[in-house]
Amino acid sequence: MRLLAIISGEYGRRHVENIRTHGPSDWTVEVWQAPAILPPIVDYPEEFVPETLPPTDLVLSFGEKPGIAELLPEVARVTGARAVIAPVDSEAWLPRGLARQLRRWLQEMGVACVTPKPLCSLTERDYQIARRQRIEYDDPLIAAFARHFGRPDLRITVDPETRRITAVEVQRDAVCGCARYAAQGLIGVDVDEAEQKAGMLHHHYPCLASMGVDSDYDDTLMHISGNLLRDNVAAQVKPFTRVRYIQPGVRSE
Repeated sequence: MRLLAIISGEYGRRHVENIRTHGPSDWTVEVWQAPAILPPIVDYPEEFVPETLPPTDLVLSFGEKPGIAELLPEVARVTGARAVIAPVDSEAWLPRGLARQLRRWLQEMGVACVTPKPLCSLTERDYQIARRQRIEYDDPLIAAFARHFGRPDLRITVDPETRRITAVEVQRDAVCGCARYAAQGLIGVDVDEAEQKAGMLHHHYPCLASMGVDSDYDDTLMHISGNLLRDNVAAQVKPFTRVRYIQPGVRSE
């Protein structure tokens, strides 16, 4: 699969590095550095997009300014791309209204587009845009990418006698590499502490999602991202955890 990553800063560079390092060997990942300065409204995208870009199957938009999203239909036209992933890891970079417009613009061109919010909510079938609101999609290129990068999916092995994690396999990493980092840190951890430890590991990793409170969640996108990882870990260690009951007024043993 041929991928073109559009970047404008550190956010995109980290994503590209992780995809190149851990993605399938038959993927090619090209990079286009978006213009540093764009007008508030891009009336003529062709003025900012090169006349030639590498032939592409899937465009990954990792830009850090809203104007970049307005260039994506032109990028798809120039590259011949059939699908686009434009994550919303910050409303400042891709506002929800623009995300809806982008999906419509590309649909009219026959190009599939997903706008996961946050990026690590993407699966092979759907993605999240708000609390308890997911959008289903049907596109083989996006699904092929989401098979490897998107909503964290770890496979945890627990020693039933010691109740400690002995191995963690990364089935699907976050695009930024956070899930792989957490997997390494969870080995040897007691199952009763695993969920909290996963949250701490996510907190220590440089998550690129926004720390501003998002009205679609009434929470920060960084916390939503961390909860996706915690939930994956918690579900797998649950059969091994011990439930403690506290009775008020009774001294514990």
